[in-house]
Amino acid sequence: MTEPRDSAAATIDLGAYLRRIGFAGDLVPTRATLAALQLAHATSIPFENLDILLGVPIRLDLASVEAKLVARRRGGYCFEQNALFAAALEQVGFAVTRLAARVRLDTDRVLPRTHMMLRVDFAEERLLADVGFGADGPLLPVPLDGAAAPQYAWTYRVVEFRAASVLQSRRDGEWRDLYAFTHEPQVPVDYEIANHYTSTHPASRFTQRLTAQLSSPEVRRILRDGEYTEDRGTTTTTRVVAEDELLAVLAEKFGLDFPAGTRFGRSAI
Repeated sequence: MTEPRDSAAATIDLGAYLRRIGFAGDLVPTRATLAALQLAHATSIPFENLDILLGVPIRLDLASVEAKLVARRRGGYCFEQNALFAAALEQVGFAVTRLAARVRLDTDRVLPRTHMMLRVDFAEERLLADVGFGADGPLLPVPLDGAAAPQYAWTYRVVEFRAASVLQSRRDGEWRDLYAFTHEPQVPVDYEIANHYTSTHPASRFTQRLTAQLSSPEVRRILRDGEYTEDRGTTTTTRVVAEDELLAVLAEKFGLDFPAGTRFGRSAI
């Protein structure tokens, strides 16, 4: 029997990607390299859904993702971010498994598997790697053994619950669920189905509101419709963004440049 073809084996211009994320370190597939690459990616390429609001289809083939996030210096959401990250990691020599999760943050409903994340396997351990969960996501890999993983002002862990693994973050002295996942490998067509829902369904969070998010070790910047927030872990500041300053905020805080007069169709601003 012939195995189904998996187009995830495509490659990218690794040098251009590394320049995009400002990475100039060693490319030896170690835990330290993985951490450095994840931090560089997560702090350089913003999480955003602006194409959805502009009526531009979200394409997940690797060439389209690379052109958008690397060549055009745009951001994207989980399917784009982690597809690019996975391709780069595999070219460096990491063992990567693509997974899918149900988001549990800010909801008490069971949601479909619409989040893409990665597992990276080493001989001695397995790690969750994710550059596509926006400002709530980890900046560094998280062990899958349940151990707490402090990351600057934030802490994460993965716990087992009812046959699923759950990524949690600690906030105000309590653990909160971010998403739940299993370890069944996903192939590109799995994400195509989820991406279609996420980018087009009227009930999807990403068709309902504008968002751009970018983290650093010191501060997590979040724009949601007309509200801009800076989260430093222990303190949070928020201000209203007027319609006529939206493009300036996107450029100054997230490195996202759009022509003057650009309007985002579903933005509530």
